[in-house]
Amino acid sequence: MKALLKPSFGAFNKNERKLKKIGGILGPTMIAMLVAEFPLVQPNLYDAQIPPVVYLSGTLMFIAGLAIVRAHNHCKRDWSVLITFSGWFFMVLGLSRMFFASSYLQQSQSISATTFMLLEGVMLMIGLIITFKSYRQSQQPLEK
Repeated sequence: MKALLKPSFGAFNKNERKLKKIGGILGPTMIAMLVAEFPLVQPNLYDAQIPPVVYLSGTLMFIAGLAIVRAHNHCKRDWSVLITFSGWFFMVLGLSRMFFASSYLQQSQSISATTFMLLEGVMLMIGLIITFKSYRQSQQPLEK
């Protein structure tokens, strides 16, 4: 009888297992958040946003980014660098939302919808790559 394969956690390399666990959470979360706030899905989502909500979202982004960087702060020349860069990006964006909530809100409202959709499209592609790489089977033999 064939053993069930665990594509996310079964590789021999402990670092790879940890990397895939982080990516397995980060990638789908990025996809869900980006698709849910995409202007074509919810065009009026940010119309009535207030600085305390910007501050709160910044705090949550900072915590998530810090957790990612603490767990995975490696710069290798492969897909795993996307996780590290995402962590640092969330930390910096979270801090800017926390300390400059009002000015961040004003600047984000002045960005055109096309630019916003382009940036979100790039981030969505990163989320898709992270998700695919995290859930695909490892090329190494799996533990039993």
